Amino acid sequence: MDTAVGLPESAKIQPLEAEKPEKIMIRRINQPQSRLAYRCAKRTLDLVASLIGSVLLIPPMAVIAVAIKADSKGPVLYKQERLGTNGKPFTLYKFRSMRVDAEANGAQWATDHDERCTAVGAVLRLYRLDELPQIPFNILPGTLSLVGPRPERKVFYDKFATYIDGFEQRLYVKPGLTGLAQVSGGYDLLPEEKIIYDLEYIENLSMKTDIVILFKTIAAILNQKGAR
Repeated sequence: MDTAVGLPESAKIQPLEAEKPEKIMIRRINQPQSRLAYRCAKRTLDLVASLIGSVLLIPPMAVIAVAIKADSKGPVLYKQERLGTNGKPFTLYKFRSMRVDAEANGAQWATDHDERCTAVGAVLRLYRLDELPQIPFNILPGTLSLVGPRPERKVFYDKFATYIDGFEQRLYVKPGLTGLAQVSGGYDLLPEEKIIYDLEYIENLSMKTDIVILFKTIAAILNQKGAR
């Protein structure tokens, strides 16, 4: 699988006001024309998994909600606008894992062991439990899939577009709860590295690929490897 090599030190993501790094050219791919059978099978898996998950996760999600309220001030759920298929905005739901003033100085790219996390939030992110609300609130209604490129905010797309030519290609498909980039490095990958894995996934859409990624995600959770 392709990996990004020789990346400039200046390309590392810092707060959005940081100096612009040099331009990185990403190879261009054709917009995928996935088969109807694949689209139907993928949506069926999303529906069945999210329906079952929404019911089974009621008790643990209730416990998590109580823990968040007891740990810090602020809402239990964190809502944020992200870009979906073809750049269409949608609201992403997560358990709040950071302080309410986490972005008082503007949007920032989350990092491993992020100092803005609350005590409970750090544990949630370690096991990816902060993503659980996306099962009933995003995957079930269809704004998110189980597998696909992780959705990002417009502010980051605009930022990355200034030095990553072709980053917007990841919008060709529906975003996912987990993806190839997340099981191939997660927080350790820079945006210009993640896009390589995202394009690899888009060019090889199949149920086999999705299922392999889901199993790798489970393994990553058990190994305590988080993903943004």
